Amino acid sequence: MDLLQGIVQGFAVALDPVNILYVFVGVLIGTVIGVLPGLGPTATIALLLPLTYEIEPSTAVILLAGIYYGSMYGGTITSVLLRLPGEAASVVTTFDGYEMAKQGRAGPALGIAAIGSFIGGILAVIGLALLAPPLASLAVSFGPPEYVALTVLGILLVTYLGTGSALKSLSMAALGLLLATIGQDPITGTTRFTFGEVSLFDGLDFVAVAMGLFGVGEILHSLERTEKVQAVAKKIRNIWPSRTDLRRSAGAIGRGSVLGFVIGVLPGGGGVVSSLASYALEKRRAKDPSRFGKGAIEGVAGPETANNASSTSAFIPLLTLGIPANVVLALIFGALLVQGITPGPQLIDQHPEIFWGVIASMFVGNLMLLALNIPLVGVFVQILRVRAGILAAFALLVTMAGVFSINNDVTDMWVVLAFGVLGWLMKKTGFEPGPLVLAFVLGPILERAFRQSMLISGGSLDVFVTRPISGGIFLVMALVVVAGIVTARRRRLAQHAGTVPAEDELATSTPEPDRRTTPGE
Repeated sequence: MDLLQGIVQGFAVALDPVNILYVFVGVLIGTVIGVLPGLGPTATIALLLPLTYEIEPSTAVILLAGIYYGSMYGGTITSVLLRLPGEAASVVTTFDGYEMAKQGRAGPALGIAAIGSFIGGILAVIGLALLAPPLASLAVSFGPPEYVALTVLGILLVTYLGTGSALKSLSMAALGLLLATIGQDPITGTTRFTFGEVSLFDGLDFVAVAMGLFGVGEILHSLERTEKVQAVAKKIRNIWPSRTDLRRSAGAIGRGSVLGFVIGVLPGGGGVVSSLASYALEKRRAKDPSRFGKGAIEGVAGPETANNASSTSAFIPLLTLGIPANVVLALIFGALLVQGITPGPQLIDQHPEIFWGVIASMFVGNLMLLALNIPLVGVFVQILRVRAGILAAFALLVTMAGVFSINNDVTDMWVVLAFGVLGWLMKKTGFEPGPLVLAFVLGPILERAFRQSMLISGGSLDVFVTRPISGGIFLVMALVVVAGIVTARRRRLAQHAGTVPAEDELATSTPEPDRRTTPGE
C-alpha cells in the first residue's frame, strides 16, 4: 500500500462518525485532565483502559491518543494562569507564561501556546506519515538481537532522561523486569514466582499494575494536597497574539517542531525532555537572554510546540517497531496487546486501519483542539473549582469496577490496591513509576528476544555486537552511559569549586516553578 492510499484509508477511518466522536471525547478529556494539576495523561489513560476493551481496536487507540496529545494543550492553561503545571511537560511554560499573565498578557500567552501546539502537532503528523512506513519496512529485517538492543536502549534512556535520580530510576526498571518474570516461562512453560497461586500463572495483569501505580497512587497522592489556587487573571482578553508576538514566535515554533519531533522518536524521549531542550535552545539563540524568565513569548511558544510535536512522533517507534517510547505509549501498547493486536513492523500490513486511522485522527484531533482551546479557556479554568475529594472518590470507583470487569477476577483488584499503595509510597520517596512500568512492558519482549538470540548464537554474546544494527545501538548506549558519567563528574567538580557548569544554566537562571506535579508522564 502506497502513501496516498494509506492516507485515504486513514481518513476514511478517522472520519467515521463513531471515530469522530471518540476523537472529540479524547481531546476533550485530555484538555480537562491537563488542566487538573497532578493527574496527567498517564494516570487518566491507566484509569480508562478497561473502558476501551468493548470498542474496536482502532477506535480505542484513537481515543487514547487524543487524550495524550490533548493533555499537552490543557496543561498550558494552569501553567500560565496559576504557575501550576497541569502535567509534567508544562513545567517549562510556567517560567515565562506566568510572568506574561502577571503583566496582563495571559491571552497572548495562551493563544501562542495553542497556535504553536497546533503547528507542531500537524508537522509531526506529516513526519509520522512519511517516516513510519519506510521504518516499518526496515524493521521487518530485524531479528532477536536487534530487539534486545532496542528494548535495552528504551529502558536505559528512560532512566537517564528521567527527572529524578538515575540510581532510583535504574532500581525501578530492575523491579519492573523482575515483576515481568512472574508467570510461565516463555520458552519452557514452567511457572516462576507464582507461589502456587493459580491466578498468577499468566503473570501480573498489565492493566491492574498500571491502574494501581498511576491511578490509585495518584489519587492517594492528590488527596494530600490541601493548597488553594487562584488565577492571576480572572478574565482572559485578546487571545489572538499580535503581529509582533507572531513574528517573535515564528522561529521558536519552527525550531520547536523539528526538535520535538526528533526527541519524541527516541526511546525515553517525551514532552518534559523536548520542552526543556527547546527552552534552552531559544534562550541560547536569543540576542537578550535576560528576557527569559521575565515574560519572553518565545519561552512559551518553543516549549509548547516541542512537547506537542514529541507526543505525536512518539508513536513512530510504537507503531513500526513495537517499542513504546515512553510510559504513556507503554499503556497504549498494553491496550493493543489485550485486544490481540501486536504493534510492530507487521502492523501496517496486517492492520492498516489502525496504523493509518490513528495518523489521520491526529489531523482531526489537532483541529478540534485549536477550536476548543482558544475560545473556551475561561470554561476550562472553572474546572479547578471541583473539589479533589469528589474527583478522587469517583476515579477510585471507576478504577475498581473497571479492573474487575476485564477478567472478572478479584485478584486483579488486590493487585490494583497493592500497586496503588506502592505508587503512593514511590511518589513520597522520590521514586518514579515510569521506568518500572516501561520495563514491565518491555521485559517479556527483552527476555524472549534474548533467549532466542542465545539459541541462534549457541550461547555467545558476540551476536549482539557483530550484527551492524544491534552493534550500533549498543554503541549508542555506551556513549549515553559515558556522557552521563562525565556530566555527573563535571557537576561534582563544579560544586566543589563553587561554580555552576554551563549545563545547569537553565535550572539556575530561570524561576523555580511550583512543582506540585510529579513528572513521569
